[in-house]
Formats: sequence, C-alpha cells, structure tokens
Amino acid sequence: MKKSILLLVVFALVITTSAQNKKEVKVSEKAKATFAKLYPTVKEVKWGKEGKSEYEAEFKFEGKATSLVIDEQGNLKETETDIAKSELPKGVDEFVAKNHKGWTISEAAKIVDAKGNITFEAQISKDKLKKDIIFAQDGKPVVKKEAKDEKDEKDEKEEK
Repeated sequence: MKKSILLLVVFALVITTSAQNKKEVKVSEKAKATFAKLYPTVKEVKWGKEGKSEYEAEFKFEGKATSLVIDEQGNLKETETDIAKSELPKGVDEFVAKNHKGWTISEAAKIVDAKGNITFEAQISKDKLKKDIIFAQDGKPVVKKEAKDEKDEKDEKEEK
C-alpha cells in the first residue's frame, strides 16, 4: 500500500514537472488575426517564438507541412512550405554532390518572403548531422551576409 502511494506521488510530480517545462507561447492578437485571415480553414496550429519579436505558426495545409513567420504587429514575414526534393531548382543536386561529398538531401522547402521573393531550402544530412542550405531560383546557393558586431566596426574605424 505504501509503495502504491509513493508511486502515485512520484508519478504526479513527474507529470507536474514536465508540464511546467513546456513554455506556452503568448501570441499577439494581431499575429493570430493575420494567420486566421490567410488560413481560415486551418484549425490545428502550433505556435512558437522566432527571434525576439516574431512568431512561427506551424501547420498542415493541403497535405503539406507549412510554417509562417509573423511579427507582433501581424505582418507576414515569410511562408515556408515543404516540397518534394524533385521540386528543387536545377543545379541543387549537383551543388550538394560537388561541395558536400557524402551528404544527401533529406528535406526540401520553398520559402516566400514578404516581398514575394522565392528561395529554396535544402536540408542535407550525413549520419546524424543535418544542415540547411538556401538556394535562389536559379539553383545557386544564397550567401547571407552576417551582421558585423560592434568590435568589427570599431576595428574598421581605427584602421581608417
């Protein structure tokens, strides 16, 4: 009897602790309204944080995994939709084979930003490693410029 009670107490503590570890994201009403306007038929959506002031809505639409990034003001930043690997632009396979030997394309997505610009994401994997590469519509990789930190800017000013 004592063991049963002890097990129940331990079980209750485990459930309570795991429930507390799951952070519920508080989504702005404007972001929710944008989502509802764009996808009124979608009822199941998983919200998460994307950066400091943006939200990511993940859901299925027409059988495809889709995600939106929406800021607090309700502005759509980008839409990402899973696609078949065969839908990636010509040249992506060759780039991966040449520049990432032993890696294979495991997932693919089409990304449309707020201005309507289209890029493609190829997730490549090797063993348990995974990484994403972004490609333009012409199949060439997109190199993102990284923001300079304050130290780099000070060094540049001192060199002048």
